[in-house]
Amino acid sequence: MEDKAKLFLSNKAWANEKLMSDSDYFTNLSKDQNPAYLWIGCSDSRVPANEIIGAQPGELFVHRNIANLVVHTDLNLLSVLEYAVTHLEVDHIILCGHTGCGGVKAALSHLNYDLLNKWLRNLKDVYFNHRDIIDSIEDETAQINKLVEINVVEQVNNLIKTSVVQKAWKHRKSPKVHGWVYHMETGLLDSVIEMNHTSHIDDVYRYTDL
Repeated sequence: MEDKAKLFLSNKAWANEKLMSDSDYFTNLSKDQNPAYLWIGCSDSRVPANEIIGAQPGELFVHRNIANLVVHTDLNLLSVLEYAVTHLEVDHIILCGHTGCGGVKAALSHLNYDLLNKWLRNLKDVYFNHRDIIDSIEDETAQINKLVEINVVEQVNNLIKTSVVQKAWKHRKSPKVHGWVYHMETGLLDSVIEMNHTSHIDDVYRYTDL
């Protein structure tokens, strides 16, 4: 059986299973969305956002990219952030990295990845700013995972530098911003950094006319 046919069969089985437990499941789901969480995670196929935290469809608004970066020129990310925070009024933003991240590993190398180099440059800058810490670690796996953790902190700080988050913090004291690392080896999450409307933002990045 071809791969596409298998996927459609799996889809039908999943839909039937949902209907067996709740005949109105899809009717209710199709009416509207009111997620409490925005998840910004890595595109890695082994890190399914909903499954990791046991969330159901409709509970997470999701954006994924290589190495869970928050880049100030990425209109895709910024559009998702704007919609989730301003229009859906999510209460939480989860920025989640994961151990063994291929993007982080690539950024630590000297290999040429052609077009991907432009994206990885953002990660290389994080490495550059923290190279003393990373280079002091001898084990390659430990190096990668340390940069994963540092990168989560950096990307959370990039989030709070946006006018989208600062405006929401000013007017509704929300959302809380969480920086997590997912451990592939255990399936467990660790909290690395937590920020809210009382958190410090350097004056260089603070907007006052919100």
